[in-house]
Amino acid sequence: MATSLGSNTYNRQNWEDSDFPILCQTCLGENPYIRMTKEKFGKECKICARPFTVFRWCPGVRMRFKKTEVCQTCSKMKNVCQTCLLDLEYGLPIQVRDTGLSVKDEVPRSDVNKEYYTQNMEREIANSDGTRPVGLLGKAPSSSDMLLKLARTTPYYKRNRPHICSFWVKGECKRGEECPYRHEKPTDPDDPLADQNIKDRFYGINDPVADKLLKRATTMPRLDIPEDKSITTLYIGGLGEDVTDSELRNHFYQFGEIRTITIVQRQQCAFIQFATRQAAETAAEKSFNKLIINGRRLNVKWGRSQAARGKENEKDGVTESGIRLEPVPGLPALPLPPVSDEDAPTNYFNLVPTNSPAVMNLGLPPPPGVAMPPPPGFGPPMFHAMDPMAPPMPPPMAMRPPGQVHYPSQDPQRMGAHASRHGGP
Repeated sequence: MATSLGSNTYNRQNWEDSDFPILCQTCLGENPYIRMTKEKFGKECKICARPFTVFRWCPGVRMRFKKTEVCQTCSKMKNVCQTCLLDLEYGLPIQVRDTGLSVKDEVPRSDVNKEYYTQNMEREIANSDGTRPVGLLGKAPSSSDMLLKLARTTPYYKRNRPHICSFWVKGECKRGEECPYRHEKPTDPDDPLADQNIKDRFYGINDPVADKLLKRATTMPRLDIPEDKSITTLYIGGLGEDVTDSELRNHFYQFGEIRTITIVQRQQCAFIQFATRQAAETAAEKSFNKLIINGRRLNVKWGRSQAARGKENEKDGVTESGIRLEPVPGLPALPLPPVSDEDAPTNYFNLVPTNSPAVMNLGLPPPPGVAMPPPPGFGPPMFHAMDPMAPPMPPPMAMRPPGQVHYPSQDPQRMGAHASRHGGP
């Protein structure tokens, strides 16, 4: 234990003894009923090296057990979770948060200076109400545009998954499905995210996760202002089912007078029309990639004018109701339907009228050299032609009157027919 004699012996009354840890929602897990084990003075803090109360729990099914890594004093100094050391308000690394707030908090590294600094911070924490961070972080501005864009609004429970089984990677794991570790292929060992240090995260230096987020902040999209000055409507997407009209009005009324708010529940979006263009521009600037209502990040875009929307629809072949009409090649133009059904002709396809009667049951001769098989019931007779017991042959197709269709099952002379069905005794 790398602590001084005074901290180890005479300041034992200052060791941490707490009843519940300081955790973020992700580390706590999605199960509201969890069982924790508490070990008083179980380990030393990985930052200040003082003994503290260690809590251990399982955040969910098929998740790994987690425990607190730093003491509550170090957690309150940086306003971070005791386990993952991410900011409790934004869910971001300390380096990203301090960059967004323009804070440079230099925490001492040596043992003596670190102990003196920690004692001063404990005194300041004891004099505060406990709801606000202390030190330079408490004097920093309350929010930042970059932090609002990068902030995580929902817990990320995949961070609680078990580690990869090293025996499975080598092909030597014999536990199968009972193995508590993940059977997955590891990532690239050269990936900078594979090398993370808890002290670097706490001091805000050389954090690969922070570097990745800061690079993402420089490449985030921007909302361009439309040239049409008549557009005063903003499109709000991703509302869900729990965002109401009053919640949208409570957020956007601060930017200027609101003319109308229209919510389209089927598409989970809304259209907010302001009275002036200046109010709409202010609302778009202050809300783009920053609007969070009921834990949901909403999309903010500029609306389109009716004239521009109509021109685009005509160009794309879309009707006013939103139905896209695809042209059919080679289809002739059809006339409009007649007004009266009695006087109107039925020739809707511009066919040439003809007076020739319809001819039915005209069989086409087969091609030369191809023998057409006879239809069912018209095959070779089962009896000899001179046999008196043989039934009479049906007339050929060419000698039947037009319009008459012969079905073998309706032939009264066929074998097995009942006489009662055909008028017999």
